[in-house]
Amino acid sequence: MAGPTTAQRGEARRADTPARPPHIGPRGRRLTGRVRMILSGAAVALTAAGVLWLLYGSSWLRVERVSVTGTHVLTPAEVRSVAAVPLGSPLVSVDLDALEARLRGRLPRIDSVDAARSWPHGVALEVTERKPVLLVEKGTKFIEVDAKGVQFATVAKAPGHVPLLELAPDRRAGPRRFGGDRLSREAVRVAGDLPRGLVAETEAVRITSYDAVVLRLTRNRTVMWGSSEEGPVKARVLAALMKASPKAGHFDVSAPSAPAASAS
Repeated sequence: MAGPTTAQRGEARRADTPARPPHIGPRGRRLTGRVRMILSGAAVALTAAGVLWLLYGSSWLRVERVSVTGTHVLTPAEVRSVAAVPLGSPLVSVDLDALEARLRGRLPRIDSVDAARSWPHGVALEVTERKPVLLVEKGTKFIEVDAKGVQFATVAKAPGHVPLLELAPDRRAGPRRFGGDRLSREAVRVAGDLPRGLVAETEAVRITSYDAVVLRLTRNRTVMWGSSEEGPVKARVLAALMKASPKAGHFDVSAPSAPAASAS
């Protein structure tokens, strides 16, 4: 039996070859890419407009409450009053840096404050108050001084377990070098190094020169502290000395490597 002719074999090959897609020239490809870019840009613009409307224009995400934590002497109401966060305003529009600066400036008792947005409807204020380590007597009132030497508040009643500062500069030591400001800073450093148990027994910190600090304790006891150097070491030595000589009336830790205790 005769096989297929050459013409028949050619027709079979053409039938088996898949059809080629119609040719799309460079102009058609550019048009398709341009449409995609336009659509993509429109989607981005619509999304951005929606986000802006949600943050600024809608009734959602607006300030409804201001929470305050960390206060002890100040009240949350005082902090909220000075913060003056406008209720009903867009939460995103609250200037947190300006809010923190306003609180620190108008409430000196505040050492630091951390303001944050509490989505979706709140502003949270975490306050750290200054703690007095010394009191400066002024007439019938008392000025509170913190561990940084900042005089931050004047109170009518002395808070408990905060020593008085007794500043009595020795003029022979040179007022320009060891004036009241320098001596106050030294006294603050000493007071800041005192452990809580010793603070409760300290009635006053008396300083006459930078290396002549004396603690006046309860029960007519005194401690020659010396300078503010090696404060933590002196505190530990004094605790051991007081335990070893409970009936002593005078302690000397000005040289912590050679402490001493005596009856008076």
